[in-house]
Amino acid sequence: MSLKKQIQLEIESPKGTATIATASHQRLSDVLRREHLPLNIRCGQRGLCDGCTLDLVRGTIANIHTGAVVNAPASVQACQHRLDSDAAIRIPARSLLAHKPQIVSEFRVNIPRAYDPLAKTGIGAAVDVGTTTVAVVLVDLRDGKVVGRAADFNKQLNFGDDVATRIGLCAGDKTMVARLQEAVVQETILPLLGNTSPVCLSVAGNTTMLHLFAGVDPTPMGTYPFRPAFLEHRTVKLSAFGDAEVHLLPSAAAYIGSDITAGILASGLAYDDGPSLLVDVGTNGEIVLKSGGRLFGCATAAGPAFEGAGLTNGVRAAEGAIQKIRLGAETHVDVIGKTKPIGICGSAYVDFLAEGRRTGLLNEHGRFRERSEFPVAAGIVITETDVAHLLQSKAAIAAGIVTLLERAGLTASAIKRVYMAGGFGLHINVANAIGCGLLPGFATEQVQVVGNTSLAGAFVSLLDRGALEEIARVCRQIEVVELNLDPGFESRYIDHLSL
Repeated sequence: MSLKKQIQLEIESPKGTATIATASHQRLSDVLRREHLPLNIRCGQRGLCDGCTLDLVRGTIANIHTGAVVNAPASVQACQHRLDSDAAIRIPARSLLAHKPQIVSEFRVNIPRAYDPLAKTGIGAAVDVGTTTVAVVLVDLRDGKVVGRAADFNKQLNFGDDVATRIGLCAGDKTMVARLQEAVVQETILPLLGNTSPVCLSVAGNTTMLHLFAGVDPTPMGTYPFRPAFLEHRTVKLSAFGDAEVHLLPSAAAYIGSDITAGILASGLAYDDGPSLLVDVGTNGEIVLKSGGRLFGCATAAGPAFEGAGLTNGVRAAEGAIQKIRLGAETHVDVIGKTKPIGICGSAYVDFLAEGRRTGLLNEHGRFRERSEFPVAAGIVITETDVAHLLQSKAAIAAGIVTLLERAGLTASAIKRVYMAGGFGLHINVANAIGCGLLPGFATEQVQVVGNTSLAGAFVSLLDRGALEEIARVCRQIEVVELNLDPGFESRYIDHLSL
């Protein structure tokens, strides 16, 4: 084995230029993370996404698996290559995790509540711990007034894009549980709190995120029968928050977490007459149907395509992301921050699917009629492969919805209300979501956008401790539908792969 030596790396990025000294034989993505330039890695550094793609401008690097040397100029995955000699790189804006995210801390509470806070005085914090993002609302518990909001990427993203990846990391190395807990608590939530020391916290999130937040090994949720260590409301003390009581909201199952059960309460689904649906689209798509006094819930493995992963110019919703597309004689786009576009986020991809089918640009199978890719803006394209990935994610959500409807003997037209939750739902064009088949068979007047219902449920629980028991009651009512065990799910999925 070659001895490590000091080498020089020149870095050009949207944050500026720098020249650093580092040891040789280091994974390039690890070097950049230590230099506070984390990349948009979504696959646990397995080379399965393009979130860490950068340009090798000068010098050579080597593949970490084969040792094959790559010479400049070249486009490479930083997680799959090591530095063996002096080099210069350029980091595109879309590959840098440090660009400002667009995170939803807005929500709509559709239920009345009592005023019985978890503490009588001081500042309380309602927290939504998402796989990708974390949002915090600070509340003066004396009068229930919101005194602050903050949000950021979940720093666990540096270790992998989805819960399956993070569970896998914990399964392979038990020290990862503490490292992932540190990433979300010390590196994400504490900075969001600023100088505030809450007297209590109300925390909602998917079941894996709550386990990692509490420092509990989530490994058993990675394989059948997917058994979490806990589901019930749990009060914990974490040294990071001093003497504050931390309330983890109740979950229903390994993949129906408190982000969804809190949303069932805050959206009003728990109390309306139904039949109604709650749809939360993210890396996983969670769907809950209320019909005849019963609650059916499922989670679909939609994949991260609607967050831009695996797509030619896909990015998360952040400054510089194209968030809306309108096709016609000319292509019109709307860019977050009104700046130069760096890529395309999920809401715009939904627009493209619907608009592409409407204008005849795409056929029913998602193929371009006259080309192999479509230019959206300078240097930014959508390819047929991108469309195929999007259709797979769309089909997973649609098939999950139809499965629950058929389980209850209902059609889309029978649903009185579809609660569209989450950041993706807040910015999506509802008509286009229906038009591309993401919300199959529904009408726009059936859909109500409710924002971050996970944060809404944490907020309600912070100010009305009785909500904790209401969420627990919801958890007991949910009948979890395992889509992989449903004999008709695969055929429904295939049916919805078309436009």
